[in-house]
Amino acid sequence: MPKNDRGQTLINKYVWIIETIYRAKKISFKELNERWLSDKEMSRGVDLSKRTFANWCYVIGDMFGLDIVNENQGEYRYYIDNVEDIRRNGLRSWLYNTFCVSNALANSQSIKDRILLEYVPSGQDYLKPIIDAMKENRVLDITYHNYWRDEDNDFKIQPYCVKLFKQRWYVVAKRDFEGSIPFIFSLDRIKRLQTTDETFKMPKDWNSEDYFKDSYGIFVDTRGKPQVVKLKVSASQANYIRDLKLHESQEEIERNGEYSIFKYWLSPQFDFIQELLWNGGDVEVLEPKELREEMAEIVESMWNKYKED
Repeated sequence: MPKNDRGQTLINKYVWIIETIYRAKKISFKELNERWLSDKEMSRGVDLSKRTFANWCYVIGDMFGLDIVNENQGEYRYYIDNVEDIRRNGLRSWLYNTFCVSNALANSQSIKDRILLEYVPSGQDYLKPIIDAMKENRVLDITYHNYWRDEDNDFKIQPYCVKLFKQRWYVVAKRDFEGSIPFIFSLDRIKRLQTTDETFKMPKDWNSEDYFKDSYGIFVDTRGKPQVVKLKVSASQANYIRDLKLHESQEEIERNGEYSIFKYWLSPQFDFIQELLWNGGDVEVLEPKELREEMAEIVESMWNKYKED
């Protein structure tokens, strides 16, 4: 095994341990070792020692924040104590899922031409320095391109959090330290970034999840209030929305053979409206009235562009 592959190979083994215990819910060390040996590519025919397993559990706790513990009675089975952290939509869940996919892809080189992925361009150059700056609460000096005005502007920003949405990374930051409302910058529009020696204090009342909790995506309505939104969705499209929620507040309040009605508590901004339009005629806004009228105006405008044909 090449030396430069050792780190990646160890990560693959950590992910294998997590996946195996997660799927089994509870598993004895004897059964875990049997499954380990049955995976010839992973184990290479060598038993998993209890000491190695204990060391890996420690690293898994440190890397993924997942606690693998033992019943200490009966069959002395192992399980993930905080398994809900995998199911929740947070950093630990994202890390776990990312490494699971990475593990599967790393072991699939023989069919790499049959695995197609989506390109996420904005995270390559600036994500790491932004995260590093967030760790130390350092001010960033950036040049940012404004699409609407087609111009570049220089700002000093205090990075509060980062968010991935629709293949783009964004950073929420205080700009030039003015006002109380943070700005949202897309990383793929940052032309230059430099970490400064200047530091800042994070607001004590800041909570990233709370900041976005009433939003569908990246647009946040800091002036308005969330409201009840009801959507009538065709039975076929409802299956997709049911499996992949549009928003955490999603609740299915009516269902029959023709359609379902979903209720949300959110602030319907531009990106939410774009998602509704993407669903086409399979989704109809029932409430609120203002959103229904706005959708009607957009659809009418679209129709006017095509009706002459």
